[in-house]
Amino acid sequence: MAGRSGTTTARKHPVRTAAQVVGIAFLLIGALGFVPGITTNYDDLQFAGHESGAELLGLFQVSILHNLVHLAFGVAGLALARTVSGARAFLIGGGAIYLLLWLYGLVVDHDSAANFVPLNDADNWLHLFLGVGMIGLGLALTRRPGGRR
Repeated sequence: MAGRSGTTTARKHPVRTAAQVVGIAFLLIGALGFVPGITTNYDDLQFAGHESGAELLGLFQVSILHNLVHLAFGVAGLALARTVSGARAFLIGGGAIYLLLWLYGLVVDHDSAANFVPLNDADNWLHLFLGVGMIGLGLALTRRPGGRR
């Protein structure tokens, strides 16, 4: 877009900004999972599995694996936010993964070895919110007038 002085100003697409914000949030959450005090029962932090008694903010059950997954999602979000198509894929694909994780959390026995992430009820609600929110952002921010893509 040409400005009054003849210079070109490139505006970042909103879906790219959204993917960056979500990616940064995942990086922050992943890092905070390793901070004693913000993560309660930090001494009970396990690599994986339902035996990990650590809870982010005293609410969301976490493990080293769980934190590493959040960090990886954050890195992916920032990397894919470099393009509109990548940002859209991150938000919609990542949202779909979180909806699958929500379904998994509903059916898995939270006290069994199958709960390897680990997950608790607070995690399940958060995964539902993240899945719906990420997909909604990916679709809404790339919608073109007239319904064409």
